[in-house]
Amino acid sequence: MDVPKDYMTTLLDHGLFASAQMLGCFLVSSSSISLETSPHLKAENLVLLGDALFREKEYRRAIHTYKQALHCHRLTPKQNASAVRSSLSASTRSSSPNSFNISTINENEVKFKIASSHCALNENRAALLEMEGVPSKARNLQMNLMMGKLYRNSRHTRAAITSYKECLRHCPCIIEAIIALAELGVAAKDIISLFPQTPTRGARSTFDHFDSSRWLQRYVEAQCCIASNDYKGGLEFFAEILRRFPNNIHILLEMAKVEAIIGKTEEAITNFEKVRSIDPYVITYMDEYAMLLKLKSDYSKLNKLVHDLLNIDPTRPEIFVALSVLWERKDERGALSYSEKSIRIDERHIPGYIMKGNLFLSMNRPEAAVVAFRGAQELRPDLRSYQGLVRSYLAISKIKEALHAAREAMKAMPQSAKALKLVGDVHASNTTGREKAKKFYESALRLEPGYLGAALALAELHVIEGRNGDAVSLLERYLKDWADDSLHVKLAQVFAATNMLQDALSHYQAALRINPQNEAAKKGLERLEKQLKGVDPDAPEEDEDNDVEDADADQEEAELL
Repeated sequence: MDVPKDYMTTLLDHGLFASAQMLGCFLVSSSSISLETSPHLKAENLVLLGDALFREKEYRRAIHTYKQALHCHRLTPKQNASAVRSSLSASTRSSSPNSFNISTINENEVKFKIASSHCALNENRAALLEMEGVPSKARNLQMNLMMGKLYRNSRHTRAAITSYKECLRHCPCIIEAIIALAELGVAAKDIISLFPQTPTRGARSTFDHFDSSRWLQRYVEAQCCIASNDYKGGLEFFAEILRRFPNNIHILLEMAKVEAIIGKTEEAITNFEKVRSIDPYVITYMDEYAMLLKLKSDYSKLNKLVHDLLNIDPTRPEIFVALSVLWERKDERGALSYSEKSIRIDERHIPGYIMKGNLFLSMNRPEAAVVAFRGAQELRPDLRSYQGLVRSYLAISKIKEALHAAREAMKAMPQSAKALKLVGDVHASNTTGREKAKKFYESALRLEPGYLGAALALAELHVIEGRNGDAVSLLERYLKDWADDSLHVKLAQVFAATNMLQDALSHYQAALRINPQNEAAKKGLERLEKQLKGVDPDAPEEDEDNDVEDADADQEEAELL
């Protein structure tokens, strides 16, 4: 009394994996199919059971079962190709032990399944070892894509490029391979040259093919621009593609991510919100959106975003970065553990490293921040990792290292005002370098007149050197075109320093009207109100007894916790 194999394949085809797993136990333990008499049938049944286990995410059991299948397959007597073909044409897929001793399983496919199980367990080395046992000519599209990822994770760049190129020779529309090759430094023309050319069937068909493939070529050029830090060029190519494919979620997300990196906060938020209006269940890059919402102090939207993401899929790394962003205000240690969890889930998740570095900086641990930002740079250098490194090195007074990082950014992004400002920041940290800093800030503003970061830094430099009038005129010039809370705060600080308290008051209030959560404006206004009342803002609080009691209570609570 045998278990028909057809039932097992039917269950797998219909996605009933739990039932298939249980039925598979009967299939592989059948007394009528032994290893000695029918190793080929034993191998086939074990592969089917392995498939059920893999789909049930029991990866260790799947690996063990697939390896048993390969062992049985190797015990099957070898036959020449013509005999196999004739036997297969004459035989049926009967599960009877009297069937021809021909294994129908593909050894390379089983190795791929073993490697896939290792990948699911984040065992990249074991997966790579398994896949290297598959001859290169026998690798299909799936196998080549996996090899590309495994080689890249193992930092075997040349082998990764070869595998990704092989993917595109078979099919030019593998977006993952295009992005990977761009990030690995392959030129756009070299990637495009891999695309298969369709045979000419007349002028019209050639034109249609060129027109239909143009968007893909533009996409390659966009990704290569971004990989080489030419963000402006990349955004222009994406905008061209978007005109042909309006409301394309992938392109909108790519644009929003780049805009977030280069500090185009409003444009990035607009694109992220557009994506969520089209598809509210998107998770990709939503941690980048969370960082922007925190930057804008929009905590109600941030709360809703994190709540929505947790209800979609609480296992993705983006969720834990978003949780880290949300918790930063309440509990920095908790926020740090969330950012570390995102990296454990996906060790190539760059926002996790950026968030971790920023948290270490806010916790006054700049040495640890350097390690985190270096981790992000090793994966893909971008403006934020350079900015983080410069801030970290300046915090530990490593001026030489900070200048080296800033110059690296400038070389990588010669047309970036943000990179110029970074060099200016390093020079501004030293009293002898302020004149150089001024030149870099002014160059940044010439390159990008609307860059408020450079304007604020230059204004701060004016204040440090006693040129308060220059600082005020610079900031007021920007206020005509940009209603930004940070501009109002900086103006208020300058006016407060020159004892123009009413002017300072009006600008603090203006900043809070734009952004009620601006902490600098809140603290500045509180201090200013004391000054207006004739109270020394630096004097200790009067009710010292209450302060002592509160301190004692805090200590007791800490001990209880």
